[in-house]
Amino acid sequence: MTKHAALPGRLLMLGFGSIGQGVLPLILRHIDITPDRITIISPDDAGKAVAEEYGVTFLKMALTRENYAAELEQRLGQGDFLCNVSVEVSSVALIRKCRELGALYVDTCVEPWPGGYTDPDLSPSQRSNYALRESALDVKRELGAGPTAVIAHGANPGLVSHFLKAALLDIAKASGVDATRPESREGWAALARDLGVKVVHIAERDTQKGLPPKERGEFVNTWSVNGFVGEGCQPSELGWGTHEPELPPEGRRHEFGCDAAIYLMRPGAGTRVRTWVPSEGPIHGWLITHNESISTADYYTLRDEAGEVVYRPTCHYAYHPCDEAVLSLHEFAGKNWELQPRVRILMDETQPGGVDELGVLVNGPAKGSYWYGSQLTIDEARELVPHNNATSLQVTVSVLAAMIWAIENPNAGVVEPEEIDERRILEISTPYLGTMAGYWTNWTPLEDRETLFPEDLDRNEPWAFKNVIVR
Repeated sequence: MTKHAALPGRLLMLGFGSIGQGVLPLILRHIDITPDRITIISPDDAGKAVAEEYGVTFLKMALTRENYAAELEQRLGQGDFLCNVSVEVSSVALIRKCRELGALYVDTCVEPWPGGYTDPDLSPSQRSNYALRESALDVKRELGAGPTAVIAHGANPGLVSHFLKAALLDIAKASGVDATRPESREGWAALARDLGVKVVHIAERDTQKGLPPKERGEFVNTWSVNGFVGEGCQPSELGWGTHEPELPPEGRRHEFGCDAAIYLMRPGAGTRVRTWVPSEGPIHGWLITHNESISTADYYTLRDEAGEVVYRPTCHYAYHPCDEAVLSLHEFAGKNWELQPRVRILMDETQPGGVDELGVLVNGPAKGSYWYGSQLTIDEARELVPHNNATSLQVTVSVLAAMIWAIENPNAGVVEPEEIDERRILEISTPYLGTMAGYWTNWTPLEDRETLFPEDLDRNEPWAFKNVIVR
């Protein structure tokens, strides 16, 4: 297998759940590093046997506000790498420490310390992904160039930002618009505007199944339950486009930061939206807050000479998890967001035939909407990389690609996915993503509406969020 990069120093991995266990074999396959230079720190014993299988040091330890600095100082220095796939460890604190030590860094989302998602003493705005992103951007502006820290680079956020750039170039080519690849943030935003893009959905449908079926009092998922529950309890968030006629009744703006997004006064785990995926057509998904909803809207913003926003697309996640996770969400909501006593991640027991269909649905161009992304089966995932299912592999290969990019670009400072050359990321990732394809559709959220009951719709603007949210 191709070694894409060499890491002469040490690698420290934080967290070893489904993503940590899945990315380790990819790291050893494609990065030139020996197992004796890899250490895993995890708060529990999950995955310990996998670490032993690969000859990697495993330490059972929870990183806290009190001990993280000392523990990292023992294990990281100039030219080393911190791969953070943990939960409830502050990404901002880790980024600052890595800069101090001269180490490279990657994570899959901007995490707070424990309680950051659900602390009742914090306002919904303060416990939003918008606020977490702004805290990371503050560090970016403060620290400037230096050891690279790639933030929020899993499947989504992360890989989908690269899918979007590829989709925009496909749409341009199909529409007879100049498809020369832009070389700047402003160029990409201008291309989206010129194509008529109004809304971007991160549209995902997971059809993987496990045995035994979900039981009462159990939360079942194809990736981290704690991660899913944490973001599901945050307010729903979405990048807010310039085409939107009005804020939703429960919509609120933030009083700080880039102002590219809004939040809803309701949790993502209790908010559904209409979207479309190739395998099923129209579906309802959950509007779970994600970093890419905000970073995409911000990146694709155009301003006039006075600094006023003249173009921005609406962007949000629309997630239909596996059926057992859907049942788990219903039970979770019925208990007023109190997590079930048992959790289970579908991995080895996942049945053949399921697919994780993850892509971007780009809405508004005259030619129609365009979905572009990965259709990866559980069977393909198992054949490609051990200790993965279809969902985890889409994440782990993106983590791998971000690590390689950081090694190749070691002095870029804090970097978001939108700022990275999508061609390199997709070059590394595509062999592990199953079928990569684009699909056109004429679907809009007004299709087949009001067949049984009247609805409050905006017929003048099909892509108004009012038509997308499920009431």
